[in-house]
Amino acid sequence: MKRTFFVAAAVLAASLSGQSAFAQTLKTVKDRGVLSCGVSQGLPGFSAPDDKGNWTGLDVDVCRAIAAVVFNDPTKVKFVPLSAKDRFTALQSGEIDVLSRNTTWTVSRDTSLGVNFTGITYFDGQGFLVKKALKVNSALELNGASICVQTGTTNEQNVADYFKSNNMKYEIIAFGTADETVKAYESGRCDVFTSDISQLYAERLKLSNPADHVVLPEVISKEPLGPLVRHGDDQWFDIVKWTLFAMINAEELGVTQKNVDEMAKSTKPEMKRVFGTDGNLGEQLGLTKDWVIRIVKAVGNYGEAFDRNVGAGSKLGIARGLNQLWNKGGIQYAPPIR
Repeated sequence: MKRTFFVAAAVLAASLSGQSAFAQTLKTVKDRGVLSCGVSQGLPGFSAPDDKGNWTGLDVDVCRAIAAVVFNDPTKVKFVPLSAKDRFTALQSGEIDVLSRNTTWTVSRDTSLGVNFTGITYFDGQGFLVKKALKVNSALELNGASICVQTGTTNEQNVADYFKSNNMKYEIIAFGTADETVKAYESGRCDVFTSDISQLYAERLKLSNPADHVVLPEVISKEPLGPLVRHGDDQWFDIVKWTLFAMINAEELGVTQKNVDEMAKSTKPEMKRVFGTDGNLGEQLGLTKDWVIRIVKAVGNYGEAFDRNVGAGSKLGIARGLNQLWNKGGIQYAPPIR
């Protein structure tokens, strides 16, 4: 019995030792003085640089929120533009600390790439963009179509499944980057451009005459998009996960960039926990008591970030839809801060 106990203890100690070797991301980021965040190569509304090199977007705001909780400075982020093909390698190799790049959560990615998805920033689905001149009103009218798609995405398999299920023929024309895919579509090399619907709206803005193109009504897949971190560092996993959850909870509680200082004076038990005036939830994450305040001051709550980047206050003008809070008709939901 004693021998069994000591062997089990030794195995546990070795396991914990191995885990601790990986659990250095927060220290590495602090020592470096900047967060390295993988983003797209330019997707309006999610992650795109302006003509001065300033990055904006919903995925960008997640990175800035993480920098806010670590450094109390949302500008301490190095944005690393990555193609769909290269994004996972950059995370696995340690080139980036977090991947926040319109990436779909699937079981194969979750189990075979050495990564953890930390939550869902945007509930999406795949669709089709076509020229109005084709006079196509439904994806079911696309039999025989040539379809432009970006390699390294889930879109190719989804197209294959959809067309096979509906006994339709098609031709895939694949490209390495989103820009190449869109240019090929606009130049007429294919009849259809397929991607996540949010990306279709974003890429349509880049076309010379956006009004000449329409997104068809069919949604052919589930595409839950969210940030990723490497396996092996539970503390960093928790920090990234709870940064997003804090943004969602802040919206649910009515905490905004404008009122956060006033709301932080609340004497309600729930609010005191959220703002760190009661308990030590921030310290348990390896952060400060005011971690939620830092996030909201930096980027606002989830609803503010959504509206500013992809929603009513943006050029995309995408309706909240499924991304509305769970108590307002959507499915966006975060575990409670308690």
